[in-house]
Formats: sequence, structure tokens, C-alpha cells
Amino acid sequence: MCRSDVRQAVLAKNDDLAASLRADLARQGVALVNLLSSPGSGKTELLGGVLARAVERGVPVAALTADLATENDAVRLARSGAPVRQLLTDGLCHLEARQVQAHLADWLPADTAVLFVENVGNLVCPASYDLGETLRIVLMAVTEGEDKPLKYPTAFGSAHLVVVTKADLAEAAGFDEAAFLANVRRINPGVEVVRSCARTGAGVGTLLERALAARDGAPPHRPPLAPHPHGHHHAASAPVA
Repeated sequence: MCRSDVRQAVLAKNDDLAASLRADLARQGVALVNLLSSPGSGKTELLGGVLARAVERGVPVAALTADLATENDAVRLARSGAPVRQLLTDGLCHLEARQVQAHLADWLPADTAVLFVENVGNLVCPASYDLGETLRIVLMAVTEGEDKPLKYPTAFGSAHLVVVTKADLAEAAGFDEAAFLANVRRINPGVEVVRSCARTGAGVGTLLERALAARDGAPPHRPPLAPHPHGHHHAASAPVA
């Protein structure tokens, strides 16, 4: 069996488990939100703000945060008052459905409405793995460059929602928002793009509302490189403007 065949078999097994996990969570009334970004995008700080807003509103949420080492992110997110668990990948550069399922078995509170999963900081490998998510959000800081969607088409092309972080630094970073939006639309036509800033709280309420809407059954945006079922993000090609 060649390397490509092995990879496809691994992804197919992951997708089967992800589909089962998604169905189980749906029966429990839980939406899983998968957050993908590069390291340093500010997704932990932003997620902390979303969790705190949910707690403030009395919305039952929880978070599973993944990293190669340390429990630093879990400590930061727990300050929100929401249930948080750290998942250490022991060097693996992405999360898989089996890891998420194993960590939820004896931990997820019964009344949870939304489970946020903060994936490993990486826009390559995590994009290929369905975690059983209801909503996939890809985040990018204004400091990362307007061509990021073109460099990482699988990640941006499989997003149900795109979030621009650190919006308060846009002018200082020389961020060309028009160019960025054009690149996003080239890869993922019609996807919603939300501007956010953890420092000011901008975008926090919108992200929580989108997560709750997904939990309530609102049909999500259909990305061209859909994260599920298996094969869509490999068989399809990104549209060209």
C-alpha cells in the first residue's frame, strides 16, 4: 500500500468516527465548534472572551484546548468560569476525532450547549481532520498577511466562518482588508468574515451567536472544500475568481 493509500485509509477511519461523534453530540443537543489557526493568531484570548460572555449570559459552554505541551491555554481559558480541559497531543500536529471522543467520555457536562475545541496551532494538518464538528471556524490575525487564504486553501476553503483577529492592529500592520477579502472569496465564495479584537471585545458576541445558531440547527455556509463527509476537501479544487 502506497503512502497516499495509507493516508486515505487513516482519514476515512477518522471520518467514520467523526460522523458517529457528531451524531452522538447532536442527540445530546451539543454543537462542536472546531477552531483552526496558525500559532500566535490570538485564538486563545478570543475564545476566552467568548466563553466569558457565554458564562455571563448563562449559556452552558465548555472548551477542549489542544497543544503539544503545557497546560497554559487551559489555565487561561478556565478564568472565564467555563469548564475547560487540556488535551496534550504528545507531539502530534493536529487533533483527530478519536482524541476528542476519548476526552469527552467522562468529562463533558450534561447540559453543555456548545463545545469549543481549540485545535493545535497549525493550518496544514488540522484542516484535513473532521472532529465531528458542527461548525468549523478558521482564524487569522491581521499581522499574518493578506495572502494567507491562498497559501492555505484547504483550511480556508473548508471554513464555515472566517474570523480576522487583532483588528485593532490592522492599521499599524498595514493590513489590506480589501485584498484579504478578495482572497477569501476566491477560495471560499460566500463565507462570512467576522472582524474581532479580544482587547475590545469586538466580534465576541457574533461568534457566540453563530455557535448557538449552529446548535439550534441553522444551516451553515457550505464551503467548497467541505470538512465532511470524507473526501470533499480532497476531491474538490478551490474556485478561481
